Amino acid sequence: MKNEKITLESTLKSIETENWLDRKFYRPIGFQMTLLIKNTGITPNMVTIFSIIVGICGGFCFYFPSLKMNIIAVGLMIFANILDCVDGQLARLNGIKSKIGRILDGFAGDLWFSTLYFAIALRLINIGFSPLVLVIAVISGYSHARQAAMADYYKTFHLFLISRKKGEEFDNYENLRILYLETKWKDDWIYKFFLFFYRFYTIGQERITPKLQNLIKIIDTKYLGDIPDNIRVEFRQKSRNLMPLLDWLTFNGRTPVLFILSIAGALLINTKWAVIPLGYYLFEIFILNLVLFMSVRKHEKICTEISQKL
Repeated sequence: MKNEKITLESTLKSIETENWLDRKFYRPIGFQMTLLIKNTGITPNMVTIFSIIVGICGGFCFYFPSLKMNIIAVGLMIFANILDCVDGQLARLNGIKSKIGRILDGFAGDLWFSTLYFAIALRLINIGFSPLVLVIAVISGYSHARQAAMADYYKTFHLFLISRKKGEEFDNYENLRILYLETKWKDDWIYKFFLFFYRFYTIGQERITPKLQNLIKIIDTKYLGDIPDNIRVEFRQKSRNLMPLLDWLTFNGRTPVLFILSIAGALLINTKWAVIPLGYYLFEIFILNLVLFMSVRKHEKICTEISQKL
């Protein structure tokens, strides 16, 4: 292993699940940072926690309507996402796996965005918008949580289609429920705390995907969880075709709209167009929820077709 050349690709789960901006910008920068810290004793969980702090600070900065603060907010959010790449790349490079690492990493983005939703809402209220914008912010935040959860779920299942090893993070509620019951508060209260919430995160994903759950049952019953190679290849190809649609539900799909509208609102602060950041909520609620609906519908159709062949 020591003589093997470390490459960017060796620190990724799969090229197939990475979108263009990740491959060309976030992952390469994250890779260089990973190389710098790989022998320092810094753990992936430390990086994740730092990314949460940076992301929350970035979200808070969107509260201020000044151009300077919005540029800082954008910079911090971008840096937080780079750190989000680093924790996974570092874990794979050093072979470090943490029981709460996967769960903590999944919640990191939700914490960043929860902060910025309320920050933007308060910003709009301060310039004269109705306090009812807080209701819109909550709806937008809930929509974001569902969208991000399903994008992650489908991408993780795609990794399972590549190999069981790559897809080992593909969780199910029943296993998590058993794990939660077996974990004692006195033995590992932090892990049990995160498991408490992660169970509901996972069951939410399963309830939206009944055809996928039926397919998984067929695979487990008939093939003991190992998909036949010909079916695996076919499903993998169809799943890969959905990746561009799913990318809209990720950080890279939503943040360009967020950044543009927030900066535009700062530039137009003394005009009626200062409320333009409100458009980001509408983008999430209407456009991205439509993308989510289309993604689930397409994936469920694929699952039905594959189930019939099995």
